[in-house]
Amino acid sequence: MATDPRLAHDPRLNNTPPHPPPPPPPQEALSQQRPLDHSNGATPQPAQPRDGNDFRLKFCTVCASNQNRSMEAHLRLSLANYPVISFGTGSLVRLPGPSISQPNVYPFNSTSYDTMYTELNGKDPRLYRANGLLTMLERNRSVKFGPERWQDWAIGTPRLEHRDDRGSAGVEGGVVDIVITCEERCWDAVVDNLVEREGKLNRPVHVINVDIKDNHEEALVGGKAILELADMLNAAAKEERSRSGGEWRNGASGGGGSGFDERVPDIIATWQEKWPTLPALWTLAWF
Repeated sequence: MATDPRLAHDPRLNNTPPHPPPPPPPQEALSQQRPLDHSNGATPQPAQPRDGNDFRLKFCTVCASNQNRSMEAHLRLSLANYPVISFGTGSLVRLPGPSISQPNVYPFNSTSYDTMYTELNGKDPRLYRANGLLTMLERNRSVKFGPERWQDWAIGTPRLEHRDDRGSAGVEGGVVDIVITCEERCWDAVVDNLVEREGKLNRPVHVINVDIKDNHEEALVGGKAILELADMLNAAAKEERSRSGGEWRNGASGGGGSGFDERVPDIIATWQEKWPTLPALWTLAWF
């Protein structure tokens, strides 16, 4: 059986070295997990400052339950200082249980990662530590409050209640430039949903699928590949924005956005040559 490479505490989440094996968090640490309305008085983590001239594309990562693949990519992008949000496309959040017929099921939008951690740690800490779920939830609860559902996202509505999420600076307005899904069925769900929404904002958005197997090892590899793709896309966007005098998605010409849109397929093709085991899909859609 494959070993979960993240059974040690993820050192990316703080500046201290990991302590193997990590014990369950103390009660005072649990009390610091912030609810959606931030009513518990926890101190928000400030976003990393960005140079005003350091243009960054805005990203959204998507998988089925907003737990493993999308959250690994969310963390990596936020640590690279990209504005990022994340979602799931399933009807419910499903996590493995003691058997294939007994999954742990939770509603989107209202259940925190901390609640899931506490519940699973209370049910069978040995099982859920061994299969990596507790480690995954430890990571997730340091990134944002809980899993969100793509279909419930009010695109274009300010996300002020998410200001404490990692990567939230820059996506407060509720729109992104790039959506990256981690499975073809999620890509289908996102594209179909955007068609149903009828593009009322008249804003283009690139929807890219990077097909990643849903396990901890592949999520780590996929997160690295997604960050590399983000860097390539952002470099091209900065070039096109510079050619347009610093404009982006403004005016009848679309600023630098229109030139960027034309370059995206070639960028993905170049990226795919390095990552042939992560099949990619792409389309241009509209918010």
